[in-house]
Amino acid sequence: MMLVTENKKILLHVCCAPCATACVEMLLANDRDVSLYFSNSNINSKIEFEKRLSYVEKIAGIFDAGLEIDIYRHDDWLEHVRGLENEAEKGLRCVKCFDWSLRRTAQKAAEAGIENFATSLTVSPHKNSRVIFEAGNQHPGFEAWDFKKENGFRRSRELSDKFDLYRQNFCGCEFSIR
Repeated sequence: MMLVTENKKILLHVCCAPCATACVEMLLANDRDVSLYFSNSNINSKIEFEKRLSYVEKIAGIFDAGLEIDIYRHDDWLEHVRGLENEAEKGLRCVKCFDWSLRRTAQKAAEAGIENFATSLTVSPHKNSRVIFEAGNQHPGFEAWDFKKENGFRRSRELSDKFDLYRQNFCGCEFSIR
């Protein structure tokens, strides 16, 4: 868990509403001023992107958090991971995907004048937090919150049920559906 910095404002990269719930709750419990950033060009279709976004908007309302939305650029994301399509889950394609999302989040934080950012990706037991931290640490202001600690994933499931959220069964890219 991160130590709270003097600057309480933080931009949270949000992969989906279920993952975001426990992360936002934890950040708020640590007296942080949370804004959400939905940046997910990895999602395999505009329909899936918009469905997940609608639930992130719901969470932003529930937690009274600001929300910024990145442009959906799936073709650009595919170009970014080109050559890694056949990689296994948790392999090099995922590393490149984390790089894409965290770089865009760092850029958005800088544009918004927010010094610190984190990602909800670390709440998932299907993601390697160490690899995410390595990608995030390439950017100034990254805070390495391991949200799966202290039963974060279990809490995200509880909150997803409580708020009746759509829980997808794949990370978003067409390669993870396999």
